[in-house]
Amino acid sequence: MTGEGSHDFARARRIVKTDEFSSVFRLRPAQKSAHFVLYTRPSTLPHARLGVVAAKRFAPRAVTRNTIKRVTRELFRTSELQAVDCIVRLSRPVNSKDGPASTRALKTELRAELARLFASQRPRRASGNPSTPSS
Repeated sequence: MTGEGSHDFARARRIVKTDEFSSVFRLRPAQKSAHFVLYTRPSTLPHARLGVVAAKRFAPRAVTRNTIKRVTRELFRTSELQAVDCIVRLSRPVNSKDGPASTRALKTELRAELARLFASQRPRRASGNPSTPSS
């Protein structure tokens, strides 16, 4: 299932090789949010691909890093992105070692930020202007 409307996250939809990450990182960030930076590069593949970077210094607990990756993959799978390579990089600390590793509030905040980042990359649909004749 590698069709355009597919909701899977097969290996073909992941950026896994170091040189693939490097080629996307060379470009300027497409979008920034409070905790994340989104890098994109047009792709020749018929579908979008995703890479996630969650450094230990910004999310010291593995539970937190895995939550970030899980939420990112979930939103990527359900968003209708054009054929681009996307890398989502955690750029600021999301919590400390003192508090809980993952909370409902944290997941909600991360989901909202990531949804805004992916929404900025969706293809623009031409809006029909009723005052303009269509001939």
